[in-house]
Amino acid sequence: MKLISGSAHVAGVIGWPVAHSRSPRIHGTWLERHGVDGAYVPLAIQPQDFIPAVQGLAKAGFRGVNVTIPHKEAAFALCDEVEAFARRVGAVNMLTFENGRIIGRNYDGYGYIANLRAHGVRPGAGAALILGAGGAARAIAAALQDEGAEVTLTNRTRERAEELARLVPGARVLDWEHRAEALGDYALLVNTTALGMTGEGPLEMDLDGAAPGLAVSDIVYAPLETALLADARARGLKPVEGLGMLLHQAVPAFERWFGVRPAVDDELYRIVAA
Repeated sequence: MKLISGSAHVAGVIGWPVAHSRSPRIHGTWLERHGVDGAYVPLAIQPQDFIPAVQGLAKAGFRGVNVTIPHKEAAFALCDEVEAFARRVGAVNMLTFENGRIIGRNYDGYGYIANLRAHGVRPGAGAALILGAGGAARAIAAALQDEGAEVTLTNRTRERAEELARLVPGARVLDWEHRAEALGDYALLVNTTALGMTGEGPLEMDLDGAAPGLAVSDIVYAPLETALLADARARGLKPVEGLGMLLHQAVPAFERWFGVRPAVDDELYRIVAA
């Protein structure tokens, strides 16, 4: 059994509900692997209690917390300082408590790009078509632009894609019904919608027109291989699963809280996917 001392570093994840989060398993694996004197705990906090809870955690000596649904907007507003990328994408998913201040960061873009590279995909090698227009789409679009990729957004409701394009200068908008016929123009396809996730409806995406070598990325990780990724694999395209994004975005957070740069490897995949 892993023991901690009275000077242990403590962090966690706040959500409502939070039982579904895989973050405790990720950080717990690294804490044990590196023998860190620390703990990472799930914190089920109702929306009306979020602000006093975070302020209490900071005063109690927590190093910081990850933030998940439904607290991300409240977390952004609570910060004393928001780092540049998080401010650019309008969302924070990590808070650190430093010298009495609450600092907001967003590592979704970092995690997405790191996961692409781990699968042998060069993020700026060609144009990217992003399905969806939510917060994840905004972070991924901005991160891909930083890598030099031209980004096109498409969403079932075009107005939402146009709204997102205004927040991601330089991004183009494509009508949802034209997504399949335009696929040959892209080197990367990204699904940021919930379609294809366990309990959600299917994602209808015809890959017949895909260019050879198209990388097909899905940020859904339940199931680990979605129907979209299975279809890409069957066609000889390059599938990129979504669990890796979750794992890689945890790396800089763990390093900041616990002082060790951890590795994303096959063992971690097996533990978190179980």
